[in-house]
Amino acid sequence: MSTARVSIAQINACVGDLAGNAQRVLAAARQAHEQGTDILLTPELVLTGYPPEDLLLRPQFVQEQLRVLDGLRQELAQFKGLRVVIGHVDSAAGAPGSPLYNAASVLFEGQVLGCYRKRELPNYSVFDEQRYFQADGTPLTFEVAGVTFGVVICEDMWFDRAPTAARAAGARVLLVPNASPYNTGKQDERQRVARHCVSVSDCAVIYANLVGGQDELVFDGASFAMDRAGRMTARLADFAEAVQSVEVDAEGNVRPVAPLQAPGVVEGRTEAQVWQALVLGVRDYLGKNRFPGVIIGLSGGIDSAVVLAVAVDALGADNVRAVMMPSRYTADISQIDAEDMARRLGVRYDVITIGSVVDSFEAMLAPHFAGLAVDATEENIQARARGTLLMALSNKTGRLVLTTGNKSEMTTGYCTLYGDMAGGFAVIKDVPKTLVYRLAVWRNREQEIIPDRIITRPPSAELREDQKDQDSLPPYDILDGIIERYMERNESAAEIVAAGFPREAVEQVVRLIRINEYKRRQAPPGPRITPRAFGRDWRYPVTNGFRETA
Repeated sequence: MSTARVSIAQINACVGDLAGNAQRVLAAARQAHEQGTDILLTPELVLTGYPPEDLLLRPQFVQEQLRVLDGLRQELAQFKGLRVVIGHVDSAAGAPGSPLYNAASVLFEGQVLGCYRKRELPNYSVFDEQRYFQADGTPLTFEVAGVTFGVVICEDMWFDRAPTAARAAGARVLLVPNASPYNTGKQDERQRVARHCVSVSDCAVIYANLVGGQDELVFDGASFAMDRAGRMTARLADFAEAVQSVEVDAEGNVRPVAPLQAPGVVEGRTEAQVWQALVLGVRDYLGKNRFPGVIIGLSGGIDSAVVLAVAVDALGADNVRAVMMPSRYTADISQIDAEDMARRLGVRYDVITIGSVVDSFEAMLAPHFAGLAVDATEENIQARARGTLLMALSNKTGRLVLTTGNKSEMTTGYCTLYGDMAGGFAVIKDVPKTLVYRLAVWRNREQEIIPDRIITRPPSAELREDQKDQDSLPPYDILDGIIERYMERNESAAEIVAAGFPREAVEQVVRLIRINEYKRRQAPPGPRITPRAFGRDWRYPVTNGFRETA
């Protein structure tokens, strides 16, 4: 029985880099052609990058993309016998103001064999496609070596209409370009959806996903092929560019050309994936925006330690600078541990004492604070002094400041606006505190780069004498459980209390979430790694009169 060879390309596209993305497709096509491939499957909107957002409202952007697409069509003609399924924006009339479609075209030897326009347009979570695109879904099929292929795009696979329409048009194998961002549990969810798609369409599925960081989103690749029995027959790497081939026969049987990369559960899988997502998110945010390096305020605590380790893994020690800024409340062991970790990782380490700066601020403010009790204001002066110093170093060197606040702190407002929130990229803003500890332990599994005392010490902001985080917040295991249920699962306060969480803690956390929205609106972006993160998929009003009680 004759077979067709399909190469799956995980490409790290950059939004708006039309020429660069076209070159990435060409490189993948060259590799696939050298391997004797019949079809190269690229990710969703690979030419524009995903998500292009309001660039799509710029007529010049759309027109330039169509021009680059046409040039790519001509360049791909050199690869005789190779069909390239490329994701792009299509315009109904090719003129400014025309309806736009999320599309994938099949290019072959200088010709366009057909163009498929996405049917199901996601408009939830981080997705906003109905703002820009119109839906279509007219089936597109084509035949290679006796095998009939159909094209559906990403969200189309999550519903029955597009796959069954492709099957009715004769398809035995579905080619699925995707731009599916990572969050914990997402890979298993994709595979469950793919198996359902296989069952309702009686088609094999070949799934190509984007890889790379794009602002808050991280795309994990993890592309795969699934036969008509719902078995995984090929799987590409997580968080890395790759091209891998499968062979398909007329009955829709799919087998790998190279050995299957086992996707099974391994010890520490969640921690390993989250770490890779953070590393890739930092590397691409810095690289795609052309920052020469990063600066981190190192405190001797767990959060800045994890951010420092991620940054070094992402960028290399030479591109990372750590700055310790002790105050009168900074413990000696914090300074010892911070310097120890910087030495272990080989990064530049500087100490700038902020005592005199804080004293000057307090002296200037003393007449205006007369008769008022000492409170968090004085603590925040210390944090803001540090933020000012870090931003001055950033301005002078061009390096980006990485902030170190975690999701538990961002949720409850346990952070200082224009202080520890000052910076350009918030590496762990979507990582709950309990997961921060797990990540530290995981990263130390082979070599202790984070001193053990940093992990075992009770966490403290060290802005007043004997301060501990748990003086102001519920224990982190309780706090993170409430946050997950209320913020990520959208459970009510009453439901959370019914699940066994203390009523007082639930009402405290719900209140803190509400009153700190104004802070989060001013926070820098950071990688999304949970099913719901503050930013693109959290759209609560700052001015909010609603009060929820348990």
